[in-house]
Amino acid sequence: MAVVAFDGVQLLDVTGPAEVFTTANGHGGRYDVRIVSVTGRDVRTSGGIRLGVDGSLGGLPGRLGTLLVPGRRDWQRAVDDDALTSGVRDLAGRSRRVASVCAGAFVLAEAGLLNGRRAATHWRLAGELATAYPAVTVESDPLFVRDGHVITSAGITAGMDLALALVEEDHGAGPARDTARELVVFMARPGGQSQFSARLRPREAEHPAVRAAMDAVSADPGGAHTPATLARLGKVSVRHLSRLFRGETGLSPAQYIESVRLEAAQALLTSGTGPIEAVADEAGFGSAETMRRAFQQTLGLSPTHYRARFRTTTTTTTTTTTTTTADAFELDDEGRTDHLG
Repeated sequence: MAVVAFDGVQLLDVTGPAEVFTTANGHGGRYDVRIVSVTGRDVRTSGGIRLGVDGSLGGLPGRLGTLLVPGRRDWQRAVDDDALTSGVRDLAGRSRRVASVCAGAFVLAEAGLLNGRRAATHWRLAGELATAYPAVTVESDPLFVRDGHVITSAGITAGMDLALALVEEDHGAGPARDTARELVVFMARPGGQSQFSARLRPREAEHPAVRAAMDAVSADPGGAHTPATLARLGKVSVRHLSRLFRGETGLSPAQYIESVRLEAAQALLTSGTGPIEAVADEAGFGSAETMRRAFQQTLGLSPTHYRARFRTTTTTTTTTTTTTTADAFELDDEGRTDHLG
């Protein structure tokens, strides 16, 4: 597994996934993680910390299991480095899978590896990626996106979510869960999970009609909201509200309603034990089937599997109630045996 480092790289983009993979080696993993740079010289990260490397790109084996490309905040400097982009392109051709963290997606795009593919990056950079590389279908919300053998993740800590997902893919749910517990991190957020809360988006709205509509949905996800009711609330036409919504949020009013309801349902599923039908009704979906379709489309999980994966395990004694973070997120133990890395 090769992690490509370069000057200005964000430290956690490199060390977060590397720590996941090396920790997984204590739980059945078989990862040979090598941090490399174009020249083989150490690099200086964005925070000014010197990062040692294991060698140059040219010193890697002929075949790689995984190529991981991190990012730097000023991504233009990275994509202007011809030696870096050409080196990544060459390594990608020798790798069974290719991944990026945060702005590392720009390097993959510059190398032509994302043409015709779906991709994710940090939500602040999604617009820039879409503008700079129109052949890439950019998804601004998910934590990570997989398109074939190429996986791109959102910003910073999302690289650890991606790494845990790859550990699960390689060695099964058990080793991935044990790795997450040892690192005391969440296990393991689905790639389709949003990078940020839908209910925080009203703070970003400028037009009063959009803000009023978003506030109403956020305050009562289970309410009888429709584009028409929201348009009346904002004293605009449905068509005008839709244009305003898309201009300010990139979503239609209906998409925003569903995103808030999905978030509400996630909270209800993880914090309670009520039946799926009751959760669907309280969150505003109307039926369990409608909620199931929304979960599958956005998160790739059914509500039942989401609850099983993210339920909180609480240990109660006579004096205290303790929720153990490392045990708070459970997976079933069905794993695969495709060992990459």
